[in-house]
Amino acid sequence: MSDGTADAVVVGAGPNGLVAANVLADAGWQVTVLETQPVPGGAVRSDRGVHPEYVHDLFSSFHPLAVASPAISALRLEEWGLTWSHAPAVLAHPMADGRCPVLHRDAEHTAESLEAFGAGDGEAYLRLVALWDRLGPDLMQALFTPFPPLRPAAALAAELRAAGGLRLLRMLLLPVRRLGEEEFSGPGGPLLLGGCALHADFYPESPASTAFGWLLAMIGQRHGWPVPAGGAQSLTDALVRRLEARGGTVWCGAEAARVVVGGGRALGVVTTEGQAVRARRAVLADVPAPALYGGLVGWDDLPSRLRDDMRRHQWDFATFKVDWALSGPIPWAAPGPAGAGTVHLAQDMDHLTRHTAQICTGRVPDRPFSLLGQMTTADPSRSPAGTESAWAYTHLPQHVRGDAGEDGLDGRWGPAAREAMARRVEDQVERLAPGFRDRITARRVLAPPDLQSRDQNLVNGALNGGTAAVHQQLVFRPVPGSGRPETPVRGLYLASASAHPGGGVHGACGANAARAALRSARAPGRALPGAFAALQRALAGGDTPRPG
Repeated sequence: MSDGTADAVVVGAGPNGLVAANVLADAGWQVTVLETQPVPGGAVRSDRGVHPEYVHDLFSSFHPLAVASPAISALRLEEWGLTWSHAPAVLAHPMADGRCPVLHRDAEHTAESLEAFGAGDGEAYLRLVALWDRLGPDLMQALFTPFPPLRPAAALAAELRAAGGLRLLRMLLLPVRRLGEEEFSGPGGPLLLGGCALHADFYPESPASTAFGWLLAMIGQRHGWPVPAGGAQSLTDALVRRLEARGGTVWCGAEAARVVVGGGRALGVVTTEGQAVRARRAVLADVPAPALYGGLVGWDDLPSRLRDDMRRHQWDFATFKVDWALSGPIPWAAPGPAGAGTVHLAQDMDHLTRHTAQICTGRVPDRPFSLLGQMTTADPSRSPAGTESAWAYTHLPQHVRGDAGEDGLDGRWGPAAREAMARRVEDQVERLAPGFRDRITARRVLAPPDLQSRDQNLVNGALNGGTAAVHQQLVFRPVPGSGRPETPVRGLYLASASAHPGGGVHGACGANAARAALRSARAPGRALPGAFAALQRALAGGDTPRPG
């Protein structure tokens, strides 16, 4: 290993990898980041590939978790050129009858929108906001801290007891459909929360879908769902500028082939071109868990039980996306969606259930629930005045077993299949915005293989590094006995969305991995986190690696 040496080698220049690199650089470490793609950013990138006058985000666009994340806030990226831009409204969910609940950044305004759907629904919503104002800060600290989050959890437990104890916990564990039935008399509030839950691979009947939907809606209520001015790439560029100013290096076009392990410890990384970078202190992997275990690290260097755990690893849903360059704003029939950055497209709660039931049974949805982004509405720099840069994406089965529609879609995304699926997405927009198709100047269709080819972490378009369901969260993420960034190989840390707390542009997975590496370097084997890491290795199959 003679081509380079660093204190830490980070595999992957996505947001988690870049946050990890910045945290280590702040501590004075020399950091080298290896990135497969020709540009950094992972799932936080933008381009002009649809139309030269329009900026489109390739993957993530709205970043509520980034503005709420302690990990990213601590980096003060505004000092490195990042500017946030907001749409007039956060979220809208137009309905076929012309009504439309709207989430505004003013809670009273949101409550007024929901009161129109049922007497008392505005007050019910404000109770959820008050609950967030009480629990939110401690909840976010607990969520973004490595498991177990001892101090934040203690503070959160105290607030939970004061706010209702087991009754409150019961509410958070409810399926979002049931919460809607218990708390609201009309469909507006449940639709806003249910649509938010479906940003991950929850469905309205999923246990704890209330917690996820409530969290995402409340972050929108208090922080908005902003976008980086100029495109998602602006967030990545700020992270890279900050890192390079502290002596860090990002090598693009450098695909990691393997992590070199010797004596049970990570020693460095070798690329597919044969370049080797020695790691004096740590290797951090911003790659999916299945790409690390049995991929970059061979099974001979891992506990045998981990192979079986990886066989059971569950990906989140696949994704299909369409980008549009529009000659004018989307001509919504109802006034509510016009000022919203994000628009949810589903007729009602039953439509959400129907959509996810089709996915769970392996069928391509015939009337897909879609999330639509109006990017010029959120950031006027995205396209010429009077036009709109827009996109929509929908989820699909990871493994297609059939088509709920009439096109015979089978998961092989040739030109005809891509066109048929894009037509289904556009049909949902046209239904609520007659004349939408007439405004399409150019478009780009990204099927699951296209998303993965542009970011290897997005396996078949999975956005979250693995399911967000409760059986693969906390101490079960990515495998039972985990919940922390340490791995069975000393000096190797999982820094991707496959680690706790999971998907989203919040940087916590990377920050947690970096801090674990720093703790190990300061006091190897003596700190309390080291004891948890040892326990993790034991639960994962023992401290001694065994052939698989």
